Amino acid sequence: MTSFFIFYEKLMKIDDINISSGAKAVFYTLGCKLNFSETSTYAQILKSKGVVKAQPGEKADICVINTCTVTDIADRKCRQAIKRLIKNHPDAYVVVTGCYAQLESETIQKIPGVDLVLTKDLREFVPSCSKGDRTRYWLKVQDGCDYFCTYCTIPFARGRSRNGSIASLVKQAEDVAREGGKEIVITGVNIGDFGKTTKESFLDLIKALDNVEGIERYRISSLEPDLIDDELIRFVAQSKKFMPHFHIPLQSGSDRVLKLMHRHYDTKLFADKIHLIKSMMPHAFIGVDVMVGSRGETEECFEESYNFLNSLPISQLHVFPYSERPGTKALNIPFVVDNKDKKIRSKRLLELSDKKTHEFYNSFIGQELNVLFEHTVKGQYMYGFTENYIRVKSSVNSEFFNKIQPVTITKDNISL
Repeated sequence: MTSFFIFYEKLMKIDDINISSGAKAVFYTLGCKLNFSETSTYAQILKSKGVVKAQPGEKADICVINTCTVTDIADRKCRQAIKRLIKNHPDAYVVVTGCYAQLESETIQKIPGVDLVLTKDLREFVPSCSKGDRTRYWLKVQDGCDYFCTYCTIPFARGRSRNGSIASLVKQAEDVAREGGKEIVITGVNIGDFGKTTKESFLDLIKALDNVEGIERYRISSLEPDLIDDELIRFVAQSKKFMPHFHIPLQSGSDRVLKLMHRHYDTKLFADKIHLIKSMMPHAFIGVDVMVGSRGETEECFEESYNFLNSLPISQLHVFPYSERPGTKALNIPFVVDNKDKKIRSKRLLELSDKKTHEFYNSFIGQELNVLFEHTVKGQYMYGFTENYIRVKSSVNSEFFNKIQPVTITKDNISL
């Protein structure tokens, strides 16, 4: 039985919550797009039974916290969020799920006010396709990871790689189209590894999704560089629906550090993939994950990484500091970077990221691009994204919501 329905069955047995009488719920999510997708599925299950989202200032009957454990900072934020929601909703039934709950269920169960710590069967693929509060939908196509990088606990929290079938995922995309959805983000833990369960391939999946009528845009959330084959790049380059937008984890631009991490590629392979994407899609947005201060990252290794990243035609860096995770093989690597140096290195990379993002955005000033506007409104502006992930703001016009509109890019309408 999936964790979603275990969750619902347990709630139905609680005497002081009448699920069908307009009970109010709050949902709090930490971590990746996959977590957001799964939280939305919890919300959909409760909504189908009459539960409504609590409005700001209202007390909730149910609190659901979906947690992350990618760093020790994430763990701390999870604990803080749990305690804050318990304080703000003292009479609520509090459910904690997600990766931190999977690895530290006993720790969470000891927090006063937590009623249910929900863990998963890590052998099963649990489908999820949901909208959340924005225009885009998230389609979960894969879960788990077989890579076991030395710094990472995700394989222990999410299990081994597994996936849904292409037929089932196409059906979910068709359901999104019937609901009026225009854009789907394809999510998972290691989505390039898609197919181990069903003997299919990720390329076959995106080709099938490309044929779904009514969906105008797809984005691929993250692809390991060694799993991006050239045919996939060529397909995205000619597709009208798959956007010229890639997010590719690098983690380090030093080959020595990549070996210590047990990554499955070197800097040459990574650079070759970036240059191939840009040769076929010069306008493509490329985001890159990079870890700072991992064990073994000497000053020389960091400078190699910085210079490598600076040399690439990428658009943005997602920078995060390494933190010790219990039970990982990285703890056996002797060289430790102190926190002061981590902060200095992070600052340099964030400054490099800002420089590259500004350069990328500014290169499109004066061009007319197509923007899919979201329902989200902040103040006097509404927002949306171009095909290549430039965030654009516009004066509020309800006729633009969930619509693709041509917009001439200017310095004033770029929203960084």
